[in-house]
Amino acid sequence: MTFKAPDSLVEQIAHHLAERIIRGEMKERERIQELKVTQELNVSRGSVREALLLLERRHLVVIPPRRGAHVSEITPHHIKSLYELVGELYILLARHVAERWRSDADLDPLRAVQRRLAEHAARNDIDRFVVDSFEVMRQAFPFADNPYLQETLENLIPAVSRNYHLALERRKTEMGQFLEAFDALLAAVIARDTARIREVLTAYSQHNCQMVLAALADR
Repeated sequence: MTFKAPDSLVEQIAHHLAERIIRGEMKERERIQELKVTQELNVSRGSVREALLLLERRHLVVIPPRRGAHVSEITPHHIKSLYELVGELYILLARHVAERWRSDADLDPLRAVQRRLAEHAARNDIDRFVVDSFEVMRQAFPFADNPYLQETLENLIPAVSRNYHLALERRKTEMGQFLEAFDALLAAVIARDTARIREVLTAYSQHNCQMVLAALADR
């Protein structure tokens, strides 16, 4: 069995604030008042500060010297930079899955996520769809067995998730595009076709980048 320790208090605070930022309840450049968060959650100010440092590492918060924390901006440059990096990391991860799966049962967890995503899309459930879209990646981590790749992607998930929410709230039909891309990716993984994996994920990343840029321009 795999032991998973419960989230620490700092992680719980960070998750609470991240969800508010990802869903747009806390706006870009909005100042995050430590004392207010401390009182709302009934936690120590030190724990809130640690949570904010964690969110800074996850690109949701900016903490300038002596000015306090505020919600990070979403700019075209940030979007393009994020998808340029994430696309290459996804390709690396998928390539490891293609090279290392051995039995059909190894891919069952990915197929289970695929089914859940289809159900979320049918219900237009954006929140669950976004959450499970990253579960695809987490199911692939054991094949890579690369803690640096896993940590980097985990730290980028909140920023990507925030972008997805921005885009999908305006274009729910894009969930269907994601499902088509995942179907094509899974087929390439099963065929161990690394060239096709790169083709699918490059197109997927570029499409998502343009989708988010368009949503940003429409605001």
